[in-house]
Amino acid sequence: MTQILERKIPQRAAEMLAQEGVHPVLARLYAARGIHRREEVEHKLSALLPPDRLMNADAAAVLLADHIASAKRLLIVADYDCDGATACAVGVRALRAFGAQVDYLVPNRFEYGYGLSPEIARLAAQKKPDLIITVDNGIASVEGVAEAGRLGMATLITDHHLPGDELPAAEVIVNPNQPGCSFPSKGLAGVGVMFYVMLALRAELRRRGAFAERLEPNLGNLLDLVALGTVADVVPLDQNNRILVAQGLSRMRAGKMQPGLEALFRIAGRDARRASTFDLGFGLGPRLNAAGRLSDMSLGIEALITDDLARALNIAGDLDRLNRERREIEAQMQEQALALLDEVVEAEDDAAPALTLFDPDWHQGVVGLLASRVKDRVHRPVIAFARGTNDELKGSGRSIPGVHLRDALDLVSKRAPGLILRFGGHAAAAGLSIREDDLPWFEEVFTETVAGLLSPADKERTLETDGPLEAGYMSLDSARLLAGEIWGQGFPAPIFCDEFAVENQRVLKDKHLKLHLRKGGSRFEAIHFNRAEPAPARVRAAYRLDINEYNGKASVQLVVEHLQPA
Repeated sequence: MTQILERKIPQRAAEMLAQEGVHPVLARLYAARGIHRREEVEHKLSALLPPDRLMNADAAAVLLADHIASAKRLLIVADYDCDGATACAVGVRALRAFGAQVDYLVPNRFEYGYGLSPEIARLAAQKKPDLIITVDNGIASVEGVAEAGRLGMATLITDHHLPGDELPAAEVIVNPNQPGCSFPSKGLAGVGVMFYVMLALRAELRRRGAFAERLEPNLGNLLDLVALGTVADVVPLDQNNRILVAQGLSRMRAGKMQPGLEALFRIAGRDARRASTFDLGFGLGPRLNAAGRLSDMSLGIEALITDDLARALNIAGDLDRLNRERREIEAQMQEQALALLDEVVEAEDDAAPALTLFDPDWHQGVVGLLASRVKDRVHRPVIAFARGTNDELKGSGRSIPGVHLRDALDLVSKRAPGLILRFGGHAAAAGLSIREDDLPWFEEVFTETVAGLLSPADKERTLETDGPLEAGYMSLDSARLLAGEIWGQGFPAPIFCDEFAVENQRVLKDKHLKLHLRKGGSRFEAIHFNRAEPAPARVRAAYRLDINEYNGKASVQLVVEHLQPA
């Protein structure tokens, strides 16, 4: 049973925002999300935190400027998700604009796994770089950095993942989450960290007079890439990240974006003139991620660094095909997992505190999405495993509020030394490797660990809403107003809640419930996706205010997230 909750709205803050000229609906929503002043939701670049506040960004800039001045070779070692791909593209585009000799390497996840491992260091050495630059990885690469040093390569780590007990012996580490870093925006994505390093590098080159006789590159042109990687990696949208995303979206809406992003908008059938965080998270991001999940992320990176729109469109077509294939594989795996889940539920009176899933035929690139789908259904931490190499299993997990997944795996590793071979991640998502023979042992220790972390309240599924919305504001203008805002992780899109009479309902395509609802004297069209069960005569519905476009006409539509009898 899902419990519908209403966010508390600090009335004083809402009133102050309204007095400063914020729309009454937005004033209420902002106040409920901890905003007190209008300037906190303004998205001027001048409000961006300065690069010199990010620990070691200046040292990274000096290191890079020295290598550029000496015509040394640089090699970016990227990650295989959307954040890693956009971070790599930002690095390649900016460094080439600064006159650097730079190439990139993105390991095939199925052969080499994640991060700068010793194997990747040896692979990188074949390109004979003087400096390796990691993006969206490296903070846990103690052995890989050591191997790079042994092979005569210096290392600059740019990452945002949580560090372990030991930091790599790199020349410079830039990571807002490393010990001693006081940078306020701990939620920077990997692409955000790389963008900040490039800002610091431009300032260092400026000090050295590098732009005395040539035009200084405009790094603002890369903010479309920063926005995409930030949204796709589901990092918290604090004020600094909202500025980065808003500036990137502004450029997309103005048609000032990389050819690769234009191609992805076209292939996804979305209008870049009205680009939103939803488009980035559910349209562009999955298509780019599909390359890393099923093939080689170099395909996605090439789409982002090419200046040839025709080539970008060809690559976007390949990415779209891979994404369709990914969805088919995921659907098959989810069907198997849910069948397995039904057996587990039948065998146990109470749901286990955590679930561990494995099938020898599952695809390694899709287990994370599978874990996410099952987690949403059972409201428990879930780790799904697929076979890797050398008798290892590669696992990807997703968690719920109340259980920090990366910390839970750290506890498992301490309670059962040698059980987990490698792990890393965040509160909500993490990855790991174990030996296949150790799966029963892992399941036992992981379940016991999570049981000790989960409180009874954590086990209850809740849906936080913004309460009722006055009928006068349930309009097309309000829907457009909300669509133009920056919503995401940590700054959630508004979900309203109210009681309605159900005047009419029918099922579309055997799985979507179409509704006609009445509130007082007003009537609204609504849809509840993936629900075929009929609704009662009166309902309490949690919904998003959306725009339905059909035959060139736009109208308000309520997208129902959850409903229950009133």
